[in-house]
Amino acid sequence: MFPEKKVRDILIFSQILPEAEFLKAKEKAKKEKKDILQYLFDNGIIKPDIFYSACATFLNLPFVDLKKIKIRKDTLSLISEDIAVNNNIIAFDSDEKTIQVATSNPYNLEIFEFLEKSLNFKIAKNIATPEAIKEALKNYRKSLSAEFKYLTEDDKKVNQEDSSDLEKLAYDIPITKVVDTLLEHAILEGASDIHIEAEEKNVLIRFRVDGILYNMMKFPKYIQSGIISRIKILANLKVDEHRMPQDGRFKISSDKFKVSFRVSVIPTFDGEKIVMRLLNEKSKVLSLEQLGLNPGALEIIKRNIEKPHGMILVTGPTGSGKTTTLYTILNILNTPEVNISTIEDPIEYRMKGVNQSQINPKIGFTFASGLRALLRQDPNIIMVGEIRDQETAEIAIHSALTGHLVLSTLHTNDAPTSVPRLLEMGVPTFLLASTFNIIIAQRLLRKICPDCITSYTIDDKLIKELEKQMDIQSILNTLEREKAISSAKNGLKDVLFYRGKGCDKCKKTGYKGRIGIYEILENDEKLSDLIMHNAGAEKIREHAKTKNMITMIEDGFLKAKSGITTIEEILRVTKQ
Repeated sequence: MFPEKKVRDILIFSQILPEAEFLKAKEKAKKEKKDILQYLFDNGIIKPDIFYSACATFLNLPFVDLKKIKIRKDTLSLISEDIAVNNNIIAFDSDEKTIQVATSNPYNLEIFEFLEKSLNFKIAKNIATPEAIKEALKNYRKSLSAEFKYLTEDDKKVNQEDSSDLEKLAYDIPITKVVDTLLEHAILEGASDIHIEAEEKNVLIRFRVDGILYNMMKFPKYIQSGIISRIKILANLKVDEHRMPQDGRFKISSDKFKVSFRVSVIPTFDGEKIVMRLLNEKSKVLSLEQLGLNPGALEIIKRNIEKPHGMILVTGPTGSGKTTTLYTILNILNTPEVNISTIEDPIEYRMKGVNQSQINPKIGFTFASGLRALLRQDPNIIMVGEIRDQETAEIAIHSALTGHLVLSTLHTNDAPTSVPRLLEMGVPTFLLASTFNIIIAQRLLRKICPDCITSYTIDDKLIKELEKQMDIQSILNTLEREKAISSAKNGLKDVLFYRGKGCDKCKKTGYKGRIGIYEILENDEKLSDLIMHNAGAEKIREHAKTKNMITMIEDGFLKAKSGITTIEEILRVTKQ
């Protein structure tokens, strides 16, 4: 951890942050039980590269951009992986007498003294950002294909003939190594899902990264049974059941990560297919600002989560980040003064101070029955994982009406269509009109890679394509109203947009990371009246536009204009 006093000295010496502002931030960080430096980064008060560059100047040390340095294997191996990872350091250059080491904490004197004594080299300290070091540490990993080839090529004992003893096969050393390496690579690659798919002659491995599935490699068919059996053992599933779908869960932990794997097995023509969802239990709950909400949307959400009762709905398809948004709101509401209870399927992230329950339909513990039980637990705030049926919808609505703040999700395409969807479920119009506070619709789209971003203007062909799919004038009006452009007279043709060229850091995709786009429908007197008269989605949308609601597409264009994402991404995630 970077010493707090040193953080203060660097910020004030470099004139990045006045002392009064630092003291305010220190108090807020203390309340949130956060390290001061992490608090400053998380809230965008200062940027990591600016701070660490100032740190280098303050200490008269070089600042290195590791992204531009190709590290030789002989240099990398001078410091073991365990030492490098645990101390967030990396050797990036060396000669006969000196090793150049990058660090994000130059005050960790013990490690540098240890390295000089144990390696018998002079250690030259350099400053780099933690993110850059984390990325450079991936150099320790062999390529995925090479590592698996090493694990499978010399052990032909694992074959189809041996697969009769499936449980024994699951503990075979090569198979165990293959599965362990597969899981670790998925974590290091930042995958959200692992797909293991049986083909006629191979086993295909695919990772979902930033919402897109990528083919990682193919295994020989003869180790298929071993891989499936090993994962079934880990997830406590029936190894000898091949005809029925199965669901399970397991967890792996180390000093570097703590990840839960949600396992789904289903029979297919060429064998069983496994999909594993990765849930990082060490990941921090994001702030509303980090979710990517624009200032207007932030204000609406903050205003409505302060209300003591009513309903907040988050809508969108599977994988659109609904759960993350709900947990972010819950984290803000989570104080000792309130009782928060949830009913989920499944519990994706543990939250301290929140009473979380998981449904189990096999024994009759459904969303509806669980919600009824929660109401007898004296809750102030209730989170229902999903409204799937009329019974759950009605209980949730009545809960919101009787003094509870209810948070839930719904599967609809946008915010206005959520109202007719609930009415179709049988919720009475007068109840819905008087209970819901806001409906948040969202999607996740990929962010442009910051290492290969480039600007461009769109051509006439793309403009014509956009005109067929969306209201360009409405988008231009929003860009102008939100001061993203000075004038909308010349249309999109003169607006500067951005894309990634593709580089090693983003695996030539041009994208790295994801962010949300949102539209927020806030209830008011006029909207309640429309609901009472059973208005359709189009009339609700027209009313929302008179209140300057920014649609998801418009929010996407605001982010595209700011260099956060691309027009192609907006089209990909918003097409119906």
